[in-house]
Amino acid sequence: MSSRRALHFVLKIGDRFKSIEFFRDVLRMKVLRHEEFVDGCKASCNGPYDGHWSKTMIGYGPEDHHFVLELTYNYGINEYQLGNDLSAITIESKTLLNHIKTTKYDFNDNNGVISVLSPDGYKFIINDSNSDNTTDRITRVSLSSSSLNLSIDYWNRLLDMKIFESNDRSALLGFNENECKLEFIDIKDKVRHEKAFGRIAFSCPEDQLAAIESRVKDEKQTILTPLVSLDTPGKTTVQVVILADPDGHEICFVGDVAFRQLSLIDPEADKALNKAMSEDKSDQWFQSKGLSKDKV
Repeated sequence: MSSRRALHFVLKIGDRFKSIEFFRDVLRMKVLRHEEFVDGCKASCNGPYDGHWSKTMIGYGPEDHHFVLELTYNYGINEYQLGNDLSAITIESKTLLNHIKTTKYDFNDNNGVISVLSPDGYKFIINDSNSDNTTDRITRVSLSSSSLNLSIDYWNRLLDMKIFESNDRSALLGFNENECKLEFIDIKDKVRHEKAFGRIAFSCPEDQLAAIESRVKDEKQTILTPLVSLDTPGKTTVQVVILADPDGHEICFVGDVAFRQLSLIDPEADKALNKAMSEDKSDQWFQSKGLSKDKV
């Protein structure tokens, strides 16, 4: 088994109320942690913004055993322009498909492939689970590639990801068999990230971080944030290095031991999120100034 593991994918959300309702009530995810920050992240976790923002980790279980989502909310930004970089996120479940069909939330049935769009326009594919696992799970993140050969070379050779499936149109890669995989789909066009661009995170032993950074540097590939320590108020400090593949998909590697401490489920996470949303006066502030929240 690889010493590296998939952790989460970062999504920027605009209308936090509608988004949280979607993830909680439609996809039935659980709030695992919620944190508020006054200043922007040193590693641009919330994008290129310096102001007040929040991070909500949400999913079907702890990151020790589940791939989850990190929802970043920048106060004052209501909508992000989508690119063509993220194709879909796939969830496997024995019950979620029936649940969605019985709700009033719109879903799309494309020859038996059921998908729903989040309020921000992110696509989620819902698959009936054929496994014995009764827990809902995120099993795949599908990203666009302008050149499948370049993507495979970068992720397989440079980052040591295993190739699980490959054909002329797509490739499925991952570090371990029983965890979320990355699918690269050749779109034969430029990959556009726009302002809604996300980031995928993996953990590795702390002593591998400098080696990953050095190897990527030697290959003259992109390092967005050199090895840096990130603080979370009241919690442990983690070390990360942020990279970008040939298509600009952002990649975070974080030290595993510290991250396991940081990512422990907070039993008060729901309360913390609800409190933050109840105290969010950004809409009223913008209205009082005769302005609308920004679209970027």
